[in-house]
Amino acid sequence: MILYPAIDLKDGQAVRLVHGEMDRATVFSDDPAAQAQVFVDAGCQWLHLVDLNGAFAGTPVNAAPVEAILQRCKVPTQLGGGIRDMATIERWLTLGLSRVILGTVAVEDPDLVRQAARAFPGQVAVGLDARNGRVATRGWAKETDIIVTDLAKSFEDAGIAAIIYTDILRDGAMKGPNVAATADLARAVSIPVIASGGVSSLDDLTALKETGVISGAISGRALYDGALDLRAALAALA
Repeated sequence: MILYPAIDLKDGQAVRLVHGEMDRATVFSDDPAAQAQVFVDAGCQWLHLVDLNGAFAGTPVNAAPVEAILQRCKVPTQLGGGIRDMATIERWLTLGLSRVILGTVAVEDPDLVRQAARAFPGQVAVGLDARNGRVATRGWAKETDIIVTDLAKSFEDAGIAAIIYTDILRDGAMKGPNVAATADLARAVSIPVIASGGVSSLDDLTALKETGVISGAISGRALYDGALDLRAALAALA
């Protein structure tokens, strides 16, 4: 199971939100590229980036720090937030991203997801963010009646590289991930599923790994707060 350290970008800074609320942001670094390098130096295999402003704006906003991270850190990197057309997808992948994460468009324009996955094999993931099992879009501001598992199954034949499943009510709250819901989703589809939201301890990572069906986990606040030691976590998962 791969551990993805998370860098959430707001106004050019590395921050963490609670439950996805932009007005509840804690700034952890004014230099996201330097923070990314700390994670790389600890031995991470991937980086997970989110353009929070972009998720609300519908277009990339924090391009400068993302590009700085890509130039400085030579590990595979995935990015979500504000990626909603083919031109943006192509631009990011050309700049060196290993994987783009499509969230809102997975609901609003699923054909784009399929088109992108065909054009860029292995480089397109879908981000499914949910409250109580129902998908939320546009920076989690818009709730839908779509069941996460139903949407995930609709992409079974699309050729996407992964699904990043975020339980919004767990995100940034340091209360542990929703292991059962994530494992249920992973069992329902053949697409690799990455857990996000609430991963705050080595015990959380162990619980996710022991399901035997979850391919990765994303953690942010716990790494910044020191509740989770990245080197120890990577060693435990190796």
